[in-house]
Amino acid sequence: MTVLKTSMRNFFAHKGRMALSAVAVLLSVAFVCGTLVFTDTMNTTFDKLFAATSSDVTVSAQNASDTGETTSANGRPPVMPDSVLTKVRAAAGVKSAEGSVFSTSVTVVDADKDDLSPSSGAPTIVGSWSANEARTMKITEGAAPQGPGQIMVDADTADHHGLKLGDELGVITAVGTHTSKISGIAAFEVTNPGAAVFYYDTRTAQQTLVGKPGVFTNVSVTAAAGVSDDQLKKNVAAAIGGQYKVQTAKEAADANRKDVGAFLDVMKYAMLGFAGIAFLVGIFLIINTFSMLVAQRTREIGLMRAIGSSRKQVNRSVLAEALLLGVVGSILGVGAGVGIAVGLMKLMGMTGMNLSTDDLTVAWTTPVVGIALGVIVTVLAAYLPARRAGKVSPMAALRDVGAPADAKSGRIRAVVGAVLTAGGGLCLYLATAAAKASEGSLWLGLGVVLTLIGFVVIGPLLAGGVVRVLSAMLLRVFGPVGRMAERNALRNPRRTGATGAALMIGLALVACLSVVGSSMVASATDQLDKTVGTDFIIQNDRGQLITPQAVQAVKAAPGLERVTEYKILDVDLKTPDGRTAKKETLNAADPSYAKDLNVETVAGDLADAYRPDSMSVFEGFAEAHGLKLGSKVDVAFKDGGRAALTVRAITSDEMVVDKGAMYVSIATVAKYVPADRMPLDTLVFATAKEGQQDAAYKALKSSMHAYPQYKVRDQTDYKQALKDQIGQLLNLIYGLLALAIIVAVLGVVNTLALSVVERTREIGLMRAIGLSRRQLRRMIRLESVVIALFGALLGLGLGMGWGATAQQLLALEGLKVLDIPWPTIIGVFLASAFVGLFAALIPAFRAGRMNVLNAIATD
Repeated sequence: MTVLKTSMRNFFAHKGRMALSAVAVLLSVAFVCGTLVFTDTMNTTFDKLFAATSSDVTVSAQNASDTGETTSANGRPPVMPDSVLTKVRAAAGVKSAEGSVFSTSVTVVDADKDDLSPSSGAPTIVGSWSANEARTMKITEGAAPQGPGQIMVDADTADHHGLKLGDELGVITAVGTHTSKISGIAAFEVTNPGAAVFYYDTRTAQQTLVGKPGVFTNVSVTAAAGVSDDQLKKNVAAAIGGQYKVQTAKEAADANRKDVGAFLDVMKYAMLGFAGIAFLVGIFLIINTFSMLVAQRTREIGLMRAIGSSRKQVNRSVLAEALLLGVVGSILGVGAGVGIAVGLMKLMGMTGMNLSTDDLTVAWTTPVVGIALGVIVTVLAAYLPARRAGKVSPMAALRDVGAPADAKSGRIRAVVGAVLTAGGGLCLYLATAAAKASEGSLWLGLGVVLTLIGFVVIGPLLAGGVVRVLSAMLLRVFGPVGRMAERNALRNPRRTGATGAALMIGLALVACLSVVGSSMVASATDQLDKTVGTDFIIQNDRGQLITPQAVQAVKAAPGLERVTEYKILDVDLKTPDGRTAKKETLNAADPSYAKDLNVETVAGDLADAYRPDSMSVFEGFAEAHGLKLGSKVDVAFKDGGRAALTVRAITSDEMVVDKGAMYVSIATVAKYVPADRMPLDTLVFATAKEGQQDAAYKALKSSMHAYPQYKVRDQTDYKQALKDQIGQLLNLIYGLLALAIIVAVLGVVNTLALSVVERTREIGLMRAIGLSRRQLRRMIRLESVVIALFGALLGLGLGMGWGATAQQLLALEGLKVLDIPWPTIIGVFLASAFVGLFAALIPAFRAGRMNVLNAIATD
């Protein structure tokens, strides 16, 4: 009980000093809990949607996906004849059955040809209005569509794009473009996560999406009273035979949940990973806080030991303070986490993904995990300072505050840090020397961990030399104030090292990712310059295939010398060695593709691969299956027959564009795949006539105006798009790393604040002999700047080393250009100085307000 009372008294006596550490715990726990609440809420939203939209039993085409995905390579959804509906209605236990047609291989545009697809990446769905849809949607304006001239839109999409009754919409499919006017607007009665949904009457949907009447993508079946879903499934399956897919409501919902859950899991664990980085940085803050508090209370602890307190009691007292800090910070963090989750939901709503707070889900495990994690991390971080406190002897009551560090522990730290850093450096070297990227990545991961730990351990030893160099370059110009700031930073290298290490971790990751991202862009740009021989690339950024009408629009553009179509087909390959390679892909293109892409071959000529019944294979596949020029490969097309193709070329594995591709001509594929099953184009390439590039570019843009879902890019545009994509990904990662950097800034603030308290008497004496308030504040700000720059220098140097090593692994995949983004590196370094200035504002202000006489009288 005495230990607890002492701990409580000390905690509340230093509550101001504990506050920033509590904030660090709060932020880290909040990020973890916010991530869990957000992903749980998304799961709840999708679960409700799947449960509401699933009928008792659903029948779909055999080649439809388990999740009901209504896309296919030929742009038309997999369908069943209407005779299936008749058989289903005749099955035992069926109360009612209704056929419907849906497709996601669509684009809907308004009268100005603007794409109405969600910006969030959610699908655009066009289908038939039915009683099954009416269960989950309510018509709020107008009426359901009747006839080919009418279409209905969901309320969220109508609100987002300002659509109203009577507006004209165009639906672009593989069949063609169908124009209708809005007859009604329907609102979801469950939360719509962001899909844009449009409805036709059944016959119009069949003609628009499939191109023929009398077919359905799904049959929704409702069970009669007393008939279970499982029994109904058996009855329906027996009535229609085994050539169709039959699922109960639970099976359909589980399949959809699994598909969405895979994406949500990736997002959840990625965000939790960044929360872990913030926790790691927070550990340094907590260690620093308790180390400084223990040092400031050395005399007090010595007196406690002198009057009979045991080492264990002192140790427990400090750990109890840490426990209290962890509990308070974690409980507040759980509440803040719910707020973060709501904020993320609002943010997602701005991007088009609608999530309702009515579905806010806080599982009992979330606060338990958050509090347990916060408390455990805080107590573990405080263990070393607590152990150090337990070693304070009773004689410490006679000494000044702040006993010197143990020289023996410093030597051990130096040896351990040097060994870890050297071991990490060796691992990074082995990563660069690896023959395969998969092998090198293991060495890279181990090298990153070891060098990071090594720099953390050896940081206090590096602080002396690095801070002196930085001070000589930056602080000496400020005269005596600058020199005092330097000495203050060097007074306790362990503290400076730990404070700088907190900032080092976040900046090391920023530097590493910057180098990797910049190198990827530079390498891809270099490869494009070397290999791509066409002027224009036409594609859809969301992976949607290119409709035949859009291809014809490209070909109709004036000023073009050639247009190359490019398709991807799923095949099984049986090689002469008797083995079968399943789920391989063939890249089918027009023969002109050999001019559009300069592919290096190790045998043969790529142009020969486009001869009748010919193909190419890549070097690795040829070696694995003993293929050479003239070898016969048995090809089984997923949507067609079988063919015996002759290997006419073997491409190099060194290429980046189309790495690992196997080529065949579209004309060859057309002999074995029926026209109605032929995949649509993935890409279309266009080359302008000599000297007409600018005119052809404008003509292509004009010709494709009616198809806004496709982007027309020249090589400059394509490189910029690539750069923007990687840049957006990096910005997202930087945003997640910002939490760790914020916690690191709190660490600098806390270190300076406690340092000011520790030096209260010293500050009073300096003020008494003539140091002005302005000079005092400048001294503290300069000390903060040099600590921040010390952490930045270590972090950026370490991160660039990691990034350069990672680039060597990417070089094994063909990305051979190392590009150091110096503007970013220098910008981050300079920004660190401003971080230091910002962190020093409050401590410097408080130091300047000290009463000189009271400060001198401080014990």
